Formats: sequence, structure tokens, C-alpha cells
Amino acid sequence: MATEQLVYIVDDDGAIRESLSALLEAYGYIVGTFASARHFLHAAPTLRTGVLITDVRMPDMDGLELQQRLAERTLKFPLIVITAHADVPLAVRAMKAGAVDLLEKPFPIQMVVDSVALAVDQIAATSAEDQSQGALRATAAARLTELSPREREVLDGLLNGLPNKLIAYQLGISARTVEIHRARVMEKTRARSLSELIRMSLAAGMHPTAAP
Repeated sequence: MATEQLVYIVDDDGAIRESLSALLEAYGYIVGTFASARHFLHAAPTLRTGVLITDVRMPDMDGLELQQRLAERTLKFPLIVITAHADVPLAVRAMKAGAVDLLEKPFPIQMVVDSVALAVDQIAATSAEDQSQGALRATAAARLTELSPREREVLDGLLNGLPNKLIAYQLGISARTVEIHRARVMEKTRARSLSELIRMSLAAGMHPTAAP
């Protein structure tokens, strides 16, 4: 198992917190426990990403409200919901909101272990995707710096969906000159198609602007 895989348990039942903590620590996880959803929500911005196991029915703030509050703050903790009274509407709400699993008490040990492993895999997949997007942004930004000011203007026109003739009219140059600049943009960015050029430009932070 990779080092420092984190699990956070939120449940107002101390016995549940202790039993789940002991179980997961035996499997090598680092476990943090919280007696209420509000305590976890307060601490969440300072916590490293980990699997969140939360009870549904708790006083003050329930597990599904905690899930919603975390999403509103764009705090990402793959969620496993536990409850003593599972029903279809509850499961649908939790899953639609992004929960990895819903477990009904009392749950078999292996079911908990498997659910946590699934959530850990989701963290790894999200991390890999973020790294991939970061690499794309860096590559795109570096390539766009090679463009001349005029080539950037032509690219801006393309991002706004303008045809060559209209770009030429707005820039006060010929359509043929626009075609030449457009070819140079494709060459310098190494984009193989217009759609790839647009994706690259958006990744680098360029956005369509309103036509003057």
C-alpha cells in the first residue's frame, strides 16, 4: 500500500468511530476521526485529500448536507456514506452528488475495506488527471509565447469563430495575409487541427472575446 493514505471518519457514535478507525489502521491507513459534520467542515480546508466516511443521520448537520457543503467549497474528499436506514431515495441522492459508495450498518469488514480501496483509486485517478491538465497548460502556454502580436490577433479571431475574411477586415490586412498568419500559428503551436488549437488556447488561459 502507498504511504500516507488518509481516511477521515465523521460519526456522532463514538463506538463506530473507534471500530472503523481500528479496522482501517490495521490495513495501513492513517485515520482521523470527527464527532460531527461541522467539526470536519471547519477543519476540511486544512486537511490533505483523503477518503471521507460519514454517517448520514447526525444532529445539527447530516452527511448529505456535509457532502453538499464540501462541493460548494470545491473541497474534494471521495465520500463513502454509512447509514443504519438505507433506502433507494437516499442512495440515489448520495450517488448523484458523487458518493463512491453507500454502506448500511452493520456492514461486513471486507465491504468497508473494498469501498475505501475504491475511493483511494479515485483519488489517484483525479491526481493523475490534474497532473495531465497541468502539463497541458504549461505546454500550451509555452507554445503560445512563440506567437507574434499579429499572430495572437489572428488566433483571437479564430477563437471567436470568425472567418478569415472578417479577421482580415477587423485587422486591416488581406485575407491572404490572414491565411499566412494562421498557418504560422498552427506551425508554432504544433496543433494538428483547428479543434486542437482551440483546446490548447483555452488550456493556456485564452478565451473568446466579444467582437468590437
